Amino acid sequence: MSERNELYPVFLKLHQLKLLIVGAGEVGFEKLSFILKSSPRAKVRMVAPWVSPEIEALLASKEQHDVEIIRRPFEESDVEWPDLVIAATNIELLNQQVQKVAKEHQKLVNVADTPALCDFYLGSIVTKGFLKVAVSTNGQSPTFAKRFRQLLEEVLPEDTSDLLENLKEIRDRLGGDFAHKVKELNRITASLLEEENT
Repeated sequence: MSERNELYPVFLKLHQLKLLIVGAGEVGFEKLSFILKSSPRAKVRMVAPWVSPEIEALLASKEQHDVEIIRRPFEESDVEWPDLVIAATNIELLNQQVQKVAKEHQKLVNVADTPALCDFYLGSIVTKGFLKVAVSTNGQSPTFAKRFRQLLEEVLPEDTSDLLENLKEIRDRLGGDFAHKVKELNRITASLLEEENT
């Protein structure tokens, strides 16, 4: 029997949670830029003795953000504040220390480029209006996830918000129980696909 991806995808409201990123270099920039692209109101604290010019420019380009930068080395007490922790340095021993301390404090942690130490992965994300699609390769190939995201960005139309708003309005008007609503929405969306294919 072949192995399978046992991850359960979850969409987090990062503006209601607190996220710690340890490291503000190239890896930290990559993590922060993708987080802010997907969740512009995310509550983030970055701890690092040095902050890359790319991070400085990213934050300067945002009219509003909720990113706090603390310029000093990581301290164990840093993990008391957040709900989620990301170890995003290029120093393997430091990343392992962050992971160990986070687990001692029962925090979910992601360690850059070390899937075995991760409780969660930051997947490739496609956003088209209200539609959000996350792609994960179970940590096996971030490059494939990136390429697949690019394909979805090309294929999916920009105007999905109108479609989703219309379907929500239809759902809200439907009477009956949950099973009836699901059956009707399946019928309606199937007919939309048939019209597109003809």
